[in-house]
Amino acid sequence: MTALLSLNQVHSYYGSAHILHGLGLQVHAGERVALIGRNGVGKTTVVNTILGLAQMKQGAIHFGSTPMARPRPYIAAQHGIVVVPQGRRIVANLTVEENLLLGAATGRKGPWTVPEIYKLFPILQERAHTPGTALSGGQQQMLAVGRALMANPGLILLDEPTEGLAPVIVDQLADIFNQVADQGTALLLIEQNLSLVVRVAHRFLAMAKGSVVAEGPVVNSPQGLQDIEEHVMV
Repeated sequence: MTALLSLNQVHSYYGSAHILHGLGLQVHAGERVALIGRNGVGKTTVVNTILGLAQMKQGAIHFGSTPMARPRPYIAAQHGIVVVPQGRRIVANLTVEENLLLGAATGRKGPWTVPEIYKLFPILQERAHTPGTALSGGQQQMLAVGRALMANPGLILLDEPTEGLAPVIVDQLADIFNQVADQGTALLLIEQNLSLVVRVAHRFLAMAKGSVVAEGPVVNSPQGLQDIEEHVMV
């Protein structure tokens, strides 16, 4: 089966800084994969390489069966791969609904429409005509997820989606991520909150020094959490 996303022996740079060292990973349709590791090991650079924001000098990236010699954000979205970026990046001068409609710019058809997003996030419907940046941090994260879903993706990359959020909001997002995955969208979750990882992911990839050094199944249990924590300490 062809993976939705495949990176093989990827070396990526910011200028002369060599960040990813022969990294490989795959995400298949319907999978829930967590990318874990200490701060500074290159997890966000994986996302930036997929989007063409970090320079890939060696290796290969495939979106489905299509090789990407020069990845770009719009190319990823056209192939059904979208990112919920670290920091959310809500467009300041647009309303909540206008931010959502940005996500539909690729024209991909599928089940996610504005009414469906409002069913998933009722608070967004209540605040539909409010500037997106006037929302709370948790509501902005919901908006960022909703905007990504509007592209009707096969795969969503979630880059530190719970950073700075209260535990009650993290719990809500965990339920949302599971609902989205249950409807068939694959997830690549880049996350420091390991309790969230064991609640959402089925498989983990552990990074150290710019490459994947371990992988395995995720078990939602205290022992499963302990096992994941040991890999982060690499």
